[in-house]
Amino acid sequence: MKMLRAILRPEAADEVTESLAQAGYFSLTKINVFGRGKQKGMTIGTAHYDEFPKVMIMMVAEDESMEEIIKIIKYKAYTGNYGDGKIFISSVDSVLTVRTGENGL
Repeated sequence: MKMLRAILRPEAADEVTESLAQAGYFSLTKINVFGRGKQKGMTIGTAHYDEFPKVMIMMVAEDESMEEIIKIIKYKAYTGNYGDGKIFISSVDSVLTVRTGENGL
């Protein structure tokens, strides 16, 4: 299993999550976050904006599903400009359901 964390533009998050659901990937967590990338913020006139609002989507899926999930996110979140986002993928050793105590997804 893998955990995917995608940090995206807020305006792309709903379209990404809807497309993931249409493909059968319903289970995820969305969190409003703030951050900055390589551009180190933006200066407009005399005002400097150090961090920007983003949405982080977190989900755990089987290894063989990751390629399709990444493809959907990249396609729906892409604008070609700085700030389109990042996708982080890490291994998950185990998953435990709190209510049932069951292991696995």
